Amino acid sequence: MSQGERKLAAIMYTDIVGYTSLTQKDESYTLQALEKHRSLLRPHFASHGGREIKTIGDAFLVEFQSALDAVLCAVAVQQTMHGRKVATGDTISLRIGIHVGDVVESGNDILGDTVNIASRIEPLAEPGGVCISDEVYKQVRNKSDLPFVPLGEKSLKNVSAPVAVYKVRMPWEQSAAIAETPTFATNRIAILPFTSFSLDPNDAFFADGVTDEIISAVAGISGLSVISRTSVIGYKGTSKKVKEIGRELEVGSILEGTFKKAGNRIRVTTQLIDVAQDKHLWAQNYDRNLDDVFEVQSDVAKQVAEALRVRILAPEKERIESKPTESTAAYTLYLKGRSLWNARGLEDLKKAKEYLELAVHEDPGFALGYVGVSDCCAVLRNNWGFEPEANLAEAKAMVGKALEIDHLLAEAHASKGLLLRQEYDLRAAEEEFRRAIELKPGYAMAHLWYHLLLVTQVRLDEAQEQIEKALELDPMAPVIHWDHGSYWRLRGDHDKAITSFMRAVELGFPIAHFELGFTYGLMKRFDDMKREYAAYVEAGKSSIPLAHVFAESEEAYLTDNKETARRLLPQIEASFEGERGFNAYYIGRYLFYLGERDKAFEWLERSYSNREADLPMVKCDQILGHFRGIQSDPRYLDLVKRLGLG
Repeated sequence: MSQGERKLAAIMYTDIVGYTSLTQKDESYTLQALEKHRSLLRPHFASHGGREIKTIGDAFLVEFQSALDAVLCAVAVQQTMHGRKVATGDTISLRIGIHVGDVVESGNDILGDTVNIASRIEPLAEPGGVCISDEVYKQVRNKSDLPFVPLGEKSLKNVSAPVAVYKVRMPWEQSAAIAETPTFATNRIAILPFTSFSLDPNDAFFADGVTDEIISAVAGISGLSVISRTSVIGYKGTSKKVKEIGRELEVGSILEGTFKKAGNRIRVTTQLIDVAQDKHLWAQNYDRNLDDVFEVQSDVAKQVAEALRVRILAPEKERIESKPTESTAAYTLYLKGRSLWNARGLEDLKKAKEYLELAVHEDPGFALGYVGVSDCCAVLRNNWGFEPEANLAEAKAMVGKALEIDHLLAEAHASKGLLLRQEYDLRAAEEEFRRAIELKPGYAMAHLWYHLLLVTQVRLDEAQEQIEKALELDPMAPVIHWDHGSYWRLRGDHDKAITSFMRAVELGFPIAHFELGFTYGLMKRFDDMKREYAAYVEAGKSSIPLAHVFAESEEAYLTDNKETARRLLPQIEASFEGERGFNAYYIGRYLFYLGERDKAFEWLERSYSNREADLPMVKCDQILGHFRGIQSDPRYLDLVKRLGLG
C-alpha cells in the first residue's frame, strides 16, 4: 500500500496495567518483565496474521486484516498471560482494546480515528480483559463461540460521538457468567421457528406458517417488541441454547414450539422462556382440528402478553381474535404461497403467486391473500424486472382489494406505501407508511420503507430513526443492513457504511459487494473497489464485461478523467436495454458529469417514464454534488416538482 493511502483494518491496542507504578516500585524487575511480556505476545501476533506497527513504552499497536483475527489473538494473549500468572504468580496484567475502521499509512506507522478509538477503548477493559467496539462486535458475533457482554455507549476522549462497547468474557470468568450475562427487557421477544413433527414432509410449510402468523399476531401488541421473521429463521433446527440465542438477538424472552399435522388434526406445543432466569413463564399444548388453527394462534398471542404482563388494547384484541379467512383450504394455499415468496427466487415467486391467487379464488374475502399476491407482483417487478408494467398494475389492484376488505390491515397499508413511492406519489406514500406503523409498530418493513422515503426527501435525522428501529426489530435482516450502509454513505461516514455492507454480505446478501465497491471508490480505494466488484460478479449478479465497465467508469468519474469517461460512454448507453445493465438514472448522472446537459435530461426523463427506484434520489445526489450547477435549471425544478420533492 502506498504512503497516504486509506484501507480498512482492525486495530489492537495493548497496555500493561499500572506500568508506571510498577516501575517506581522496582524498575529493574519491571523492565525485565516488560521484555518477557513482549516475547510472549509477539508469537501470537504472527500466528493470527497481525502486523506489529510499533511499541509505545509498554503498549503495542498491532494491525489485522480481519476483526475476528484481532479478537482471537487478543483472547489468546490474555489466556497466555493468565496461565503465566496462575503458574508463576506474575503480577503483570494487560488491558486490550480493539476497533475496526479506516486507517492511513504514514511511513511505517498508521494514523486515523480508528487508532485513536482503539487506544481509548483499551482503558475500559478490566485487568486481563478485552474490550471491543460495536463495529468489531457486529463482524465477529456470529463467527465465534466467544461470549460478549454489552457495556453500553461510552464517551471517549477526543471522539465526537459515544461508542458502544462490549467486553469479551474470558474462559476463567465462567463462574461469574450469570452475574455478567446481559439482561434485556422481557417484553422484547423472539419467536423461534416451530419444529415440524408432521409425518408428511409436504406439511412442513404449516409449521413455518404458524410461526409467521404468531409473529404477526404478537407484533400487533403495542407493549411488545417482537423480532421479525428474517432474523429468527436462521435458528430453524438450531442446537444453540436459549441464553446464547437471547444474547445474539438481544431479547429477554423466547417463545418456541412444535407443530404436528395428521389429517385434519393438529397438535401445537408452546413454551415461553425468560432468558435471564432460564425458566418457563408459560407453556401450553393444543390438540385441535385444523379449522381451529386461528384460535390457537390468537390464544398464544394473548397468553404471551398475559405472561409478560402486557396489556392488550381493545383494537389489538379485536385484531388478534379476528380470523383472516374461514376457509382452511384458502389458508393452506396462502401458507404455501408465503413459504415460496420468502425464498425470493424467480420461479419461487411465480409459483407463490399461483398459490396465492388460488387462495383468494377459494375465499374472495381473504385480505391477507390479496396482499400476498401484491407482494409477489412487487418483488417480481423490483427484484427481477419481470413484466414491470403489468406487475405494477396488478400489485396496485390487489392491495386496493385488500384494503377494501380490511382497511385496518397494516401489511396492506405498508405495501400500498411502497407502490405509491414507486409511482413518485411521496406524500401519499408517507401517509400509508405512518398508518401501517400506527397499526403495527413492530412491522420492521414498514419502518424500512418509510426510511427510504425520508432519505429521498433529505429528512436524514428522521430516516436514521426509522432505519434503526427496523434494525432493532429485525437485526439479522441483510437488506436492512444494506440500506443502513447506504444511509451512512449518504451521511459521509464511509467507515460505518463499510461495516454495514460487510454485515449484509455475512448474512448472505451478495449484492452488498457492489455497494462495498462503490463506497471504496468514493474513498479512492480503487483496488478494493475492483475486488468487491469482482466478488459481485463471482456471486452471479452481473456479467464480467459490465462489471469491468462500471469499475472503470467509476474510477474515471471519481478521478476526473473525462477522456476515459467519454470513451466508455457508448458501452454504458448500449447496456441500458440489457439484463442488469446501467439504469437510465445512472446514465443521466454520468452525462451531467461529461457536460452533456441536454442529453442527460433526456435520460432522466426516460428514468421518470420507467419509474426507476433510484430517480427520487436526485435531490440527495444534487446536494452531494453529482448534479453540479443544475439547481436553477427549469427542467430540474420541474422534475423535482413532479417527484414530489419540490
